[in-house]
Amino acid sequence: MTVDALAFLSRLHPYDALSDAVRRDIVARARVVRVAAGGPVYEHGAILDGLYVIATGQVRVRDARGAVLSLLSPGNSLGERGLLAEGRAVTSAEAVGDSTLLILPTDLFHSLRQAQPAFRRFFDRSRGAAQTRPSSLSEVRATSLMAANPVTCTPETSVCDAARRMRDHHISCLCVLEGGRLAGLVTLRDLVGKALAERLPGDTPIARIMTPDPRTLPPEATGSDVLHLMAEHRLGHLPVVSGGALLGIVTQTDLTAFQSATSAGLVGEAARAADVPALAAACARIPQMLAQLVGAGHRHDSVTRAVTDVADVVTRRLLSLAQETLGPPPARYLWAACGSQGRQEQTGVSDQDNVLILEDGLDERALRYFAQLATFVCDGLNACGYVYCPGDMMATNPRWCQPVSVWRDYFAHWIANPSKEAQMLASVMFDLRPIGGDATLWDGLQKDTLAQAAGNSIFTAHMASNALTHGTPLGLLRGFATIRSGDHRDTIDMKHSGVVPVVDLGRMYALQGKLEAVNTRARLDGALTAGIVSPGGGRDLLDAYDLVADTRLRHQADQIRDGQAPDNFLPPARLSDFERSHLRNAFVVIKTMQAALMQGRGILG
Repeated sequence: MTVDALAFLSRLHPYDALSDAVRRDIVARARVVRVAAGGPVYEHGAILDGLYVIATGQVRVRDARGAVLSLLSPGNSLGERGLLAEGRAVTSAEAVGDSTLLILPTDLFHSLRQAQPAFRRFFDRSRGAAQTRPSSLSEVRATSLMAANPVTCTPETSVCDAARRMRDHHISCLCVLEGGRLAGLVTLRDLVGKALAERLPGDTPIARIMTPDPRTLPPEATGSDVLHLMAEHRLGHLPVVSGGALLGIVTQTDLTAFQSATSAGLVGEAARAADVPALAAACARIPQMLAQLVGAGHRHDSVTRAVTDVADVVTRRLLSLAQETLGPPPARYLWAACGSQGRQEQTGVSDQDNVLILEDGLDERALRYFAQLATFVCDGLNACGYVYCPGDMMATNPRWCQPVSVWRDYFAHWIANPSKEAQMLASVMFDLRPIGGDATLWDGLQKDTLAQAAGNSIFTAHMASNALTHGTPLGLLRGFATIRSGDHRDTIDMKHSGVVPVVDLGRMYALQGKLEAVNTRARLDGALTAGIVSPGGGRDLLDAYDLVADTRLRHQADQIRDGQAPDNFLPPARLSDFERSHLRNAFVVIKTMQAALMQGRGILG
């Protein structure tokens, strides 16, 4: 063991809660093992020699039948369930890439559980979560579903050679690589429909029949993202790519055990809708989908991602219908969403917030076209239940339908002159996410804007102050500060007083760290990984956010099941004493992190 191992454990929970002496003892007694890519860490049923902690690399865990359960990264532990049972592995594990693991001997693991409360709470809690957590596509990553190291060929490979490779490997597609990057995809259907049916010579290059530049997903995509993209575009194979490098491929067969018919059905129906009324009919079932997902025990970010996926597909379908009516667009454009849709956090109550970013150099005719397109899409979204934005933050507002150069000027001006309006607009626009059109119009703009914002201390100070405008509903004597009058008297606004304060904190962390993530939970995770927040404070904030957001969604699901329209106003009197106590503790954590931001402790200067 080296000093690096000691430093590694000092940053890793629950070891960071132990004394220096205990950590040094762990380091002295632990072993370091290195496992080559594809090598076994342990087999199912094997007697475990301790707790495995991943220091570098990744480990894939499978159940007794060989189904992938998870893909674990540095900092994750494995083997604890077996150690807490009969001492035998209840799963199998293999290294995905060259990996280094620390093994805490079995007796050390058990002695730490007995003597160290923080250690015991962590692993007992993890065990309970593993036993009760529902298995679903919304909670599994694409990397856990994909076949790693897929069979490949080059564009010059002949159709005969490609067919033989598929036959010999018992697969239905080949990934076509050129210069180490994914250039195309060829399937059995391509071989039959394009080569065999057209009687092409056997030495025909595969480039002639492949699908060039196929749709892909990043490794952090969820199984639901895979399923929804397949449903929308009728795909049977979906490569997983990171930084241009091919990691693996997911097929429809891989999804069989994880089918999520409710959300996938809505996505497929929306993608095939012939008109706006058909889209509206699909959207009318979103509340029931939300209630079912919450009732099945899915965490808030899984539910809101599924709800937002439907909105994304509805938006793209409206863009297609608009182009069928108006004709093809005269120039490149990008339709982007902000607000909850931009952050992939839509619930049962969502208006629309969107903008159009256009190619530079357009004439009046082109501008009129995009004004008509914006009207068609925004009217369609309103008909589907995504009501017009009360603040007119929509592409129908000429201010938010502009060439990319104007958008650059907008951001530069807001950063250089952080007035109250500029702070408000920047808060909204830093949550932009591409939905349809040409995403390259946004890529460079986002990176440049984040760099400008992070480099302007005056702007970030103003944004930090703006992030503290939404207070938590904490009252005196361990009670809640509820709304005092009006239709929502004696309730807590779980959006503006619960979720929004964390959304604001996440946005600030993203600005400080130049993090490109838009989703709040992803921003908090990224801030924790990058050291922008302290390990203890960051984990507490994540737990507090999960509790507040889950409580908000359960409230909406209860309303839907009772036949009511969902809202964000929760009467605390309906909660048990236990629930009220934990919810209050969550608000205390959020308020503490707001205070840390105010005092400069929550972000690194």
